[in-house]
Amino acid sequence: IYGGVGTGKTMLMDLFYSHVENGRKKRVHFNSFMLDVHKRIHRRKQSLPKRKLGKMFTYDPISPVAMEISKEICLLCFDEFQVTDVADAVILQQLFETLFKTGVVVVATSNRAPEGMKSSSTCTALRFDFWPRLIMFLPLCEFCHIVCLDSGMDYRSLDQPAAVKLYYLTGTPGAEACIDALFQELALTQKTATGPRVLPVLGRDVTLEKTCGSIADCTFDELCGRPLGASDYLEMAQTFDTVFIRHIPLLMLTLKDQVRRFTTLVDIFYDSKVRVVLLAAAPLDQLFLHSGGEDERDRQLLDDLGLSGEAANRLTLFTAEEEIFAFQRTVSRLKEMQSESYWMQEERRRLVNI
Repeated sequence: IYGGVGTGKTMLMDLFYSHVENGRKKRVHFNSFMLDVHKRIHRRKQSLPKRKLGKMFTYDPISPVAMEISKEICLLCFDEFQVTDVADAVILQQLFETLFKTGVVVVATSNRAPEGMKSSSTCTALRFDFWPRLIMFLPLCEFCHIVCLDSGMDYRSLDQPAAVKLYYLTGTPGAEACIDALFQELALTQKTATGPRVLPVLGRDVTLEKTCGSIADCTFDELCGRPLGASDYLEMAQTFDTVFIRHIPLLMLTLKDQVRRFTTLVDIFYDSKVRVVLLAAAPLDQLFLHSGGEDERDRQLLDDLGLSGEAANRLTLFTAEEEIFAFQRTVSRLKEMQSESYWMQEERRRLVNI
C-alpha cells in the first residue's frame, strides 16, 4: 500500500491486521524486522562448528532463517517499508523469495510506489551488480498486489485538539525554562532520581546523560550527532515513554547523516507511541532546509565515479529526493505527535496497567 504522507496507509493495514483471527501473525516496523533478521542470522552463524585452519566452506544462513520465520507466522505486516542499505537489500531478496514460496502473506506500507523505487535506481548507470537491489527487491513486484492509497490529503495535518505546548523555538524568551518545568512536572511521577542512564544495545553501551525513570531529556546532538541507528532508537523506545529533544538545528543537506537518523528516530518513536517535546531552530514546516545541489562528499563521489552533472541529476543519491520524501513523513508524524489524542495514549495505557 503506497501513497503520500498521512493518507491512512498504516491505519488501513492495522485495521486489517486486527481483524485477522489467525494467531500466527506479526505486525512490525521495518527497522525492527531487519534487526530481528540480523540477530537470527548471527545466531545461526555462531552455532556453526569452528573452522579448522586452512579449511574453507560456505554457509548460507538466509534460507534457514526464512524457513524459521515461515514456521512462526503466516502473515507479516510491515510499516514504512524501505531499503537503503546494501546488506539489507541482498538479504531481503533471498529472504522474501523463500517467504513467498512458503506461503507467507506480506502486507507493507510505503510512501513510494515500487515502480518509483525502481525508476529512482537509474543508479544502474553505476554498473554495480548490487545497486538495482539497493532501492527495491524484485519479488515484491512479482508476488504482491500494488495498491495506491492517495487522496492528496494529509489527515494528520487536520486541526486536532493540541496537547500542552510541546514544540518550542530556540531563542524564544522562556522556552528553556518552560521545557525544564515540564520535565520536572513529569519527573515527579517517577520513582527514580534524575541522572544518566546506560542502555545496552547489541553488546555495546549507549549513555544518555539526563533521564528520570521513563523520561529522557536529550539534545539533538546526543541522539543524532553520534553514530546511532535503528537498534539504539528501538531500545530507547522500549525504555522511555517520553523524550525531550533540545537544540534541533536547521536540517540542511550538509547534515544528511543527522537528518537520516532523525527521520529514523521519529519513525520508531511514532510507531512505539513515544511522546516527544521539541526545542528547535525553526517552526516544524521550515525545519528541513533543502537548497538543492550536492555537498562536498557528493561532489567527491561524482568525481570518483566519473559521472557528469546530467547523469548525477538522475540519481536520487545526489538529488536528495529520498531525504525530502522521508522528511515530509517526519513532519506529518511530528504534527500528530503534538496532538492531545497522541499525548494521552500513554496516560490511558498507564491507567490500564494500574
